[in-house]
Amino acid sequence: MSLLSVRKRRTYRIGTDEIIFIIGKSGVIGIAKAGSRNQIIIGTPDKDEIVIFLEKDDLIVVSGFIKGNLMEKGIKSLIYLIRELGSPLIVLPPDHPTSKHLPLVVAVGQLIHLDCNITPGTHPEQDILCAGEDLSGMIISSTAKGVEIDGAFEEIKKEKL
Repeated sequence: MSLLSVRKRRTYRIGTDEIIFIIGKSGVIGIAKAGSRNQIIIGTPDKDEIVIFLEKDDLIVVSGFIKGNLMEKGIKSLIYLIRELGSPLIVLPPDHPTSKHLPLVVAVGQLIHLDCNITPGTHPEQDILCAGEDLSGMIISSTAKGVEIDGAFEEIKKEKL
């Protein structure tokens, strides 16, 4: 007999000084609120710049491709770089060899779909994010007081940022 994972939709409260980690077999997802009205600049392979304007309840979602404390620290650091220092996001061209070396990728916005069938770092669309196979298909959306997570996962934890 094989066991199938059960898809669940759950809502979690999250403050602007907190992060939620979703821990799967194939990696970790970090979720934080943008915290304030801000803008993110995305550099594209076409040498264009896309500006995304964030509201305080928008999400910054980071996907890491290994598990553990070191990856969680990296996720927190990337969120800090984006939120506090305004670090731009860089999109690589399709088939860029560096894609396979990215330890972290990020998407920002109200609704983000996790997908294991895309190449990390090559999608300027901010509603899709590369993730490991067991986290693929998950949908993460912002709510006024937190985050709604639709999908199956092994473990979740909340910490201060």
